Amino acid sequence: MIVMQPPHKAPMKKTEQTLLFPLVSGALEKLSEPNPKHVEPSGDVPSSQPDPFAGGVQSPRSKKPHYRAVFVSDTHLGTRAARADLLLDFLKSMTCDKLFLVGDIIDGWQLKSRWYWDTTHNDVIRRVLKMAKHGTEVIYIPGNHDEGLRGFEGYNMAGVQIAEETIYEALSGKRYWVLHGDKFDGVVKYAKWLAHLGDHAYVMLLRLNTMVNWARHKMGYPYWSLSSYLKHKVKNAVEYIGKYEEAVALEAERMGVDGVICGHIHHAERRFFGKTEYMNDGDWVESCTALVERMDGAFEILHWADEVRARHEKSDKPGTGRKGRRKPGAPVPVAAE
Repeated sequence: MIVMQPPHKAPMKKTEQTLLFPLVSGALEKLSEPNPKHVEPSGDVPSSQPDPFAGGVQSPRSKKPHYRAVFVSDTHLGTRAARADLLLDFLKSMTCDKLFLVGDIIDGWQLKSRWYWDTTHNDVIRRVLKMAKHGTEVIYIPGNHDEGLRGFEGYNMAGVQIAEETIYEALSGKRYWVLHGDKFDGVVKYAKWLAHLGDHAYVMLLRLNTMVNWARHKMGYPYWSLSSYLKHKVKNAVEYIGKYEEAVALEAERMGVDGVICGHIHHAERRFFGKTEYMNDGDWVESCTALVERMDGAFEILHWADEVRARHEKSDKPGTGRKGRRKPGAPVPVAAE
């Protein structure tokens, strides 16, 4: 694969812009309307009622962790592979000052071929909009799969700001360049047909991953990502990831910032290239990870499938008297269908 420095941005075709933006903006406005009949699957309060813990300043009564910033990318809503159940569980488990949606949130590529959308995907969107309504600053940085939103930087969709990229200043005063990262991928930039071909192959791999984890679940084994395992075993994939990370970090150094936060390659990571810190928030189809900055300024990668698994194991522990009392609609850490 080719990894290179980003050239000047090429103008997007108007047809690509007009396909996704009205659809998404219209859907967001619709979902932001009160719906007294709607009850979120893992909550007790209808979505139309005010939720003081949805975002912004945390109440002293809340037991939820509160973060300065949360970075999430590559959720691929609109596909069966999206772990919308785990993502919703994560969003409902915390509050934050800033929520960065770092690209490939809605999979526009699948919109053109095989669209999939269920109530859990709606619930994720509703949760984000509720967070925005109650004080969380939500910044949406489109990626290559939701590229139809590019060209609309500066627009506000139901409280969600669209930006091409941004600079985030951490509590420490360090400045981080936040972008999706696909412009460092030569295949996506210059051989789009090959990227789409790879996307179809990736979807097939995720379906195989689903079957493997269905069998593992029946035998009592926890979730295991076949695609992630193969990615780390295949020499070319490992080499590509390393070169990609280095290229992004070098560009951040050239820009004079202290670090970079991105997504795109579905590989959560924190490492340094010289004095430049590279952080990738991962994805929500394989690893189910998010990058957070805690209130003390420390950054951390959360592996949410592991968090949910640990929570369930604790609730099922002998002697707790809680076995079999899992909340209806609670996510199970197995592969999506």
